[in-house]
Amino acid sequence: MNLAAPELATGSPLINTSIFVGFVLVTLIVVYRASSRGTASDFFTAGSTFSGPQNGLAIAGDYLSAASFLGIAGAIAVYGYDGFLYSIGFLVAWLVNLLLIAERLRNTGRFTMGDVLAFRMQQRPVRAAAAVSTLTITVMYMIAQLAGAGGIVALLLNVRSGVGQALVIAVVGVVMVLYVLVGGMKGTTWVQIIKAVLLLLSVVLITFFLLGKFGFSISSMLDQAAANNPLGDRVLAPGAQYGESETTKLDFVSLSLALVLGVGGLPHVLMRFYTVPTGREARRSVVWATWGMAAFYLCTLVIGFGAAALVGVDRIQNAPSGQNSAAPLLAYEIGGNVLLGIVSAVAFSTILAVVAGLTLTASASFAHDFYANYVMRGRPEPDSVVRVARLTALGIGGLAILGGIAVSGQNIAFLVGLAFALAASANLSTLVYTLFWRRFNTTGTLWGMYSGLASCILLMLFSPVVSGSPDSIFPSVDFAFFPLRNPGIVSIPISFLAGFVGTMLDKSPRDPEREAEMDVRSLTGIGSRVG
Repeated sequence: MNLAAPELATGSPLINTSIFVGFVLVTLIVVYRASSRGTASDFFTAGSTFSGPQNGLAIAGDYLSAASFLGIAGAIAVYGYDGFLYSIGFLVAWLVNLLLIAERLRNTGRFTMGDVLAFRMQQRPVRAAAAVSTLTITVMYMIAQLAGAGGIVALLLNVRSGVGQALVIAVVGVVMVLYVLVGGMKGTTWVQIIKAVLLLLSVVLITFFLLGKFGFSISSMLDQAAANNPLGDRVLAPGAQYGESETTKLDFVSLSLALVLGVGGLPHVLMRFYTVPTGREARRSVVWATWGMAAFYLCTLVIGFGAAALVGVDRIQNAPSGQNSAAPLLAYEIGGNVLLGIVSAVAFSTILAVVAGLTLTASASFAHDFYANYVMRGRPEPDSVVRVARLTALGIGGLAILGGIAVSGQNIAFLVGLAFALAASANLSTLVYTLFWRRFNTTGTLWGMYSGLASCILLMLFSPVVSGSPDSIFPSVDFAFFPLRNPGIVSIPISFLAGFVGTMLDKSPRDPEREAEMDVRSLTGIGSRVG
């Protein structure tokens, strides 16, 4: 079969586009009807009106991104067992949030991560650092999502030129920013809930129909997947991607650290804990989200190997968006044009919801932490914070569009792994120290955040991700000196060490009353206020 044939690669562009446009219009109506037009609390945290189960579904909708649906399925189809390691890392990471972060964070903060970090520190420098960290991580995460959005729409319309895909990414970015400008957190949350339900239903149905084609024999599907993969039976065991050398094995350890520890520092995930009324509901949110994700990631294992079995690795890699095309092409093999259109619309809604949440988080951090508390010293004019947040959303969207165009064609799961490394390096150490170590101070916070963020970015820039290999962003040049593709194994310990050393060297007087207040608030919720 010839992949280049439009009817085989993408089905009917008219059907695909109609389903896609219909979904966008419906969700925009939902966003507008549920939009938050009141106070800053309404815009940033939906007034903390969502229950644990509702927020759990929204978290799942926020977290199950293009990396999960498109990138992981593609990685499993091409690399088998090693691709599934992304799923394991993404899922196990939620134990960090459940056991260490969720309840204490919700009880202590108000709108953003900066509220927690600055609670007993010097307000202005710590909030500025939190805003810088949040903006950097968010833009990196958004770049991956927009690259996925461009890929899925390019597949739907059979757009193969670089200019055409760049135009697609730009249009998609504008639509996503519109969600935030119109709806705020309440509207965005309802889109995430709808998207989570649709995504879970889609992967379960695809898994059921796919297994039916093999007589519900998983072994038969795996045998066929191995037969259709140039790597053969190697895809059924560890090492197809990360077992080639000692460097790739170390790269896998680095990636695993980033995936498992990164969720605890992702600003858009942490912000979701403020949309529930109590710390107990925050923990319930994590439990509901974890069960939904567990079901989803088990299905991705079947979908990935099923794509290799029915579609073939060569066809997947030659599609307009490469590995990221595995799930849509599988949907076309199973259910033709209609199922491809539905799956593509669900994949696109996944990206819409995630990027809307990311944009909202970045704009909230800049408006609340930097503008209101750093620039205006805690005395902003009425309504100005929400206005600055909306303007920030426009700027963040523009940066993400440019970045998405630059990395178009890269595996989305891999790009998200880099965002996780940034989050773990910049935020996790300072959050853990703040919540569990009374002596931790402003110097430790600043040293931990800036050293983790700077070292992670520096190592990424001088790694094979950017230059020096055929699949680099700039393959024609080579200025890489760091051999690993994910810097987490170096930058995460640097952050923890710098936070510890900075704290020990700072001899400034401590505030025992503020420390005690934070302990009581984080453990019991007494005194916490959102509004």
